[in-house]
Amino acid sequence: MPSTEAYLMLSGTLFAVGLIGVIIRRNMITVLMAIELMLNAVNVNLVAFSQWLRSAPVTGQVFALFVITVAAAEVGIGLAIVILIYRNRETINMDEINLLKW
Repeated sequence: MPSTEAYLMLSGTLFAVGLIGVIIRRNMITVLMAIELMLNAVNVNLVAFSQWLRSAPVTGQVFALFVITVAAAEVGIGLAIVILIYRNRETINMDEINLLKW
């Protein structure tokens, strides 16, 4: 079985890739996928620390389920916003969207 450090390295790598995806990419769908990757990195962290502490092994999994629930709601609302923006502007490139500018 891999050690806790291996899981933390995996989680850190996933989070870094997601953060780079949010910062560099301009496509809204890709940014939403990068945010999901970051949330999954948090889930790996929660479960890894839950197994490492062993005082309450289910606590990390319960928090991970809450994060998954929030991520599902975020994806639903985010995709609805992306579809509405695409219908109005016919683009999902974040550089070309200026809805809040006067």
